[in-house]
Amino acid sequence: MRDKTAKSMTKFFRFIADTFFAKRYGHRAVVLETVAGVPGMVAGMLLHFKSLRKMKTGYGADIRELLAEAENERMHLMFFIEIANPNWFERWLVLIAQFTFSIFYLVMYLADNRTAHRMIAYFEEEAVLSYTEYLELVESGAMENVPAPQLAIDYYGMNANAKLADLIKHVRADEQHHSEVNHRYADGGSQTTQPDGNENIDKTDKWSEI
Repeated sequence: MRDKTAKSMTKFFRFIADTFFAKRYGHRAVVLETVAGVPGMVAGMLLHFKSLRKMKTGYGADIRELLAEAENERMHLMFFIEIANPNWFERWLVLIAQFTFSIFYLVMYLADNRTAHRMIAYFEEEAVLSYTEYLELVESGAMENVPAPQLAIDYYGMNANAKLADLIKHVRADEQHHSEVNHRYADGGSQTTQPDGNENIDKTDKWSEI
């Protein structure tokens, strides 16, 4: 039942994305990455509160994993904003999509967090497919292989001459990782069983002001 619900919701949101953006992958990425930044933040926040409520350690690694996912998706948004340069309508659409999905996902997560994680895992699988299609268009010459934004070059440590195709490959790999992590959570597992501590904190401090 959980899997069926998650797949149904994924198909519904995929239909909306296809209807609004079709093959406009740069603009599609802007809106979808805005939404993609919500689940990790919601799940991480609720797990944080759970740790406080139970007054127990052991949640730190999972909290950091989820918040790192949200931060990574936020950075994806920053990259594609520079590439797509969305107009005022698309920026309003981003705000509406983020607000609506945030409420929806919060309620869904409180009702059944495993179904929520499964849905996001399927979302990420769809993202991998979308970025693969995007990459094929860029590499075939159907879309211009513009220079990657400097922000993305710095974030991923890419070559100074990196192009859009290089960026898409990195982003696609991120989405694949997020899918695998959310499938593990949906199966009732944890990303890690290591105790709380600072040794596993993702080194994202330098991006905190962006």
